[in-house]
Amino acid sequence: MLKKNKPQVLFFILLNLFFTLNSFAQKSIYAGIEIGRRAIKVSVVDVNNIKKADYKILSFWTERIPFADHISASGKLTPEDINKTSLTIVDQLKKIKADYKMLDENIFIVAAPVFASASNFDVLKSKIISLTSKELEILDGTEEAKTLVKGAIPPVDYANAFLLDIGAQTTKGGYIDELKDNKLEFIPLELDFGTMTLTDAVEKTVTNKSQLNDMSTYQEKSFDFNPKLRKKTKELFDANPLLMKKDKLYLSGGAVWAFSTLYYDENVKDHYIPLTLQDVIDYDAILKNNFGKFTNLAKTNKEMARVLSTYDQKYLISANNILVTCLESIPNLETKKIYFVKEGQVTWLISYIADRSKKVNTNF
Repeated sequence: MLKKNKPQVLFFILLNLFFTLNSFAQKSIYAGIEIGRRAIKVSVVDVNNIKKADYKILSFWTERIPFADHISASGKLTPEDINKTSLTIVDQLKKIKADYKMLDENIFIVAAPVFASASNFDVLKSKIISLTSKELEILDGTEEAKTLVKGAIPPVDYANAFLLDIGAQTTKGGYIDELKDNKLEFIPLELDFGTMTLTDAVEKTVTNKSQLNDMSTYQEKSFDFNPKLRKKTKELFDANPLLMKKDKLYLSGGAVWAFSTLYYDENVKDHYIPLTLQDVIDYDAILKNNFGKFTNLAKTNKEMARVLSTYDQKYLISANNILVTCLESIPNLETKKIYFVKEGQVTWLISYIADRSKKVNTNF
């Protein structure tokens, strides 16, 4: 009887094995839908080894909606924002599930910290829950640095690295200190200056307001302001002597993205791009003395054009002043490895995945 049905038995065994393996494969695929300050962003990643931050971005999609502007103007989300966001999330969930057949618990929906100030956020939250049966969380602004560290630094490097993220308002980050009994402590880092705030501070030193748009005047005032920036940066590192023991520095944020894109002029596929202080200094010279090189290259390079549509020359100079100052303030920098965290848009998602992994200790 068994011999007679052997082909059928073998077929069902192989079919069962296929579905078992296929089901197992989907456990490594995760999706994140982020309702950001100015856009809805959807990311799908396939994680091979979360401890080494070995993952592949399968898809990334974004739709611009000026949420933050609407919240600032009225203190709440507009009905159009709520309806459009709900429909977009429903559509994207259907697409994600159809395309990747992933586990429902591997899909996360979050909103940026700015949504905490929207008086009617609960309306959006309730609508999404009723339409999708999934929770909508607000990312904790006070936990932002910790989320960055968990998602940007490979967990295998937690004990041996620190992170600096150069944002618009501040430069923030942190590192992890190993305590006894496998316990960890997160130490936040913050510098008062970011790309926009430093630019604003420099512009306030221009006494003749008719010269505000004069680039030579801005560069002169920017140079004069650098001692204040260096003093603040030195205070940050002096207050955290444990940083001297770290062998790796991970950098993220718009300033480093701009540098990496404009200077290296290549589409690097790695998640972590090694860089050197000398490269940053050489880029600084072009930025201040031969900016036309970048504007010419941007005519045929879409990613460069995106940088220049995001930042004008003033902001790029401020951004790189922070980057140079931070790097020059680190003792024995030549003994350390420096990396740009390229995939900043999925940092929060990788952090969420690490939090739920039994292989990673994120209890800090």
